[in-house]
Amino acid sequence: MKALIFAAGLGERMRPLTDSTPKPLLSVGGKRLVEWHLEKLAALGIDEVVVNTSWLADQFPQALGDGVRWGLQIHYAYEGSTPLETGGGMCNALQWLGDAPFIAVNGDIWCDADLAVLPREPAGDAHLLLVDNPAHNPRGDFALGTDGLVHSDGDQRLTFSGIGMYRASLFSSWREVIGDVAGTELTPPRFKLAPLLRAAMGRGAVTGAHHRGCWTDVGTPGRLQLLDDALRIQTQAASSN
Repeated sequence: MKALIFAAGLGERMRPLTDSTPKPLLSVGGKRLVEWHLEKLAALGIDEVVVNTSWLADQFPQALGDGVRWGLQIHYAYEGSTPLETGGGMCNALQWLGDAPFIAVNGDIWCDADLAVLPREPAGDAHLLLVDNPAHNPRGDFALGTDGLVHSDGDQRLTFSGIGMYRASLFSSWREVIGDVAGTELTPPRFKLAPLLRAAMGRGAVTGAHHRGCWTDVGTPGRLQLLDDALRIQTQAASSN
């Protein structure tokens, strides 16, 4: 199985920390954010990982190498000075990911979920891991039904964790879904993933699960510091037992 780590963001909300370091290479709990993901993916049996890059892209191969230290093969997908957004980035990465189901993880989150809870193959086009709504996203993103299907709207709205299992078929009609918005005329195209997911939800092709453990969207320096403090306390407590 293969995986994609989204690491091409500009990290504008994290400045000045990201003036000289891409957000996924910032450290929490003694490790770079992206290294937490690489460890989990390797433990799951993933053998190839695509890391898409843009801002300060040359720092990723310098920091992570070819992935051999985790037993992985890393492919770096440089998207140019302007990232391709989540949809365009995933679509561009399909040349390495192939046709088999794959995992995609946002490079700027931290989560204690065991990735083994993800299905080896989604029942439809995608399977999303959802979490409780944080203070900065009180209305959530999607609704999880009692039947395990994810809907664009509903009473039990949760936040998308940035972790999911996907099929390449999600992109089979992307031009019809996305339309002629700015960026789609480029090669490779630039567009968001959310419209494709909502279209798939409309045809009952997105399932999901609710992760009730720890999760952080490391979107600001303050949230980065809080996560770092929590992980260091956790490490100290574990070492004292």
